[in-house]
Amino acid sequence: MNSPSNLLDDALGPIPGPVILVEDRVETSGAFVLHHLLKRSLAADAGGAVVFLALAQTFSHYDRIMRKMGYNLSAQRENKKVLFLDMMKLEYPSEHKDGLIGLYAKIQSAIESRSSKENITIMIDDISLLEIAARGSADDVLDFMHYCVALTSELGCSLVILNHEDIYPSGEEPPPTLHSNLEYLADVVVKTEPLLTGLAVDVHGQLTIIRKVVLNEKGYSASKISNFHFKVKENGVEYFHPGSQR
Repeated sequence: MNSPSNLLDDALGPIPGPVILVEDRVETSGAFVLHHLLKRSLAADAGGAVVFLALAQTFSHYDRIMRKMGYNLSAQRENKKVLFLDMMKLEYPSEHKDGLIGLYAKIQSAIESRSSKENITIMIDDISLLEIAARGSADDVLDFMHYCVALTSELGCSLVILNHEDIYPSGEEPPPTLHSNLEYLADVVVKTEPLLTGLAVDVHGQLTIIRKVVLNEKGYSASKISNFHFKVKENGVEYFHPGSQR
């Protein structure tokens, strides 16, 4: 029987391999899922390394969060297990597409220089800010994502993407090109959402994990869906099935 703390890992399935898309909202940030996957990717038994594209926060922010989770991100960076690309300081040339091409080349080079035995994970926090940096060109960002997804099959790495669903003005739908294509490219979609019943003291929101699975050799696929609640604490997150919280 699985303990509540393992519900997220069980729902996500094995890593490396899949492309994971984390979709959140203003009321229910999905950053904790990203932090969980970062720690999991760098765990000793995972034998992994991470290429982290940070558009939302500085390194000190992630380092502070990981220390609360009992993990020293600075040490991993010094040991070259983490390549942290501070995109907040990156200045795109007038041709932003060239900037994305250069960024992809840097990621590809970093992965190819690693040992073939390492499980490499590319993390992007967050893709909506990359779209802003690319001057709103969803097509260029989507091209960049296609190249990154190709690396997962060519070089055996994983890709984790955080995207905000409700960054657009009230009543305005997100650009269908980027939003729908990200969901199509992902093997696993993690949605953090507020409770349908509204705010609660002991429950901060609900997680829906949609995992695509291949059913036979012909490639016929279906989705395995998991739903449970979560509560963010000072040093981590508690996961539990609806109605099981005391």
